[in-house]
Amino acid sequence: MNITTEIIGYLAATLTTLSFLPQTLLTLKTRDTESLSLGMYSLFTLGVLFWLIYGIYRSDNAIIFANAITLLLAASILSCKIYNTLAKKSGREGATKL
Repeated sequence: MNITTEIIGYLAATLTTLSFLPQTLLTLKTRDTESLSLGMYSLFTLGVLFWLIYGIYRSDNAIIFANAITLLLAASILSCKIYNTLAKKSGREGATKL
């Protein structure tokens, strides 16, 4: 792989990963996940995990870098969503806003 391809890969990885940061920060700050789809975030997080595994198998640092960080960000949103969903089902009204 040439240097131009590497740079493009890292730029794409950085931009797509950074695009997730505002949603993660907002979700962790407000703990509001009402409008987020549990199914979508579950599938997305699983997909990112598989992209990470794929990058590891291919020894592609750009894919590994981007998906390792995105997995952490997506998993934190998913964790909040699951917690809020379970808290709502158990009837703990105040549990969605910590």
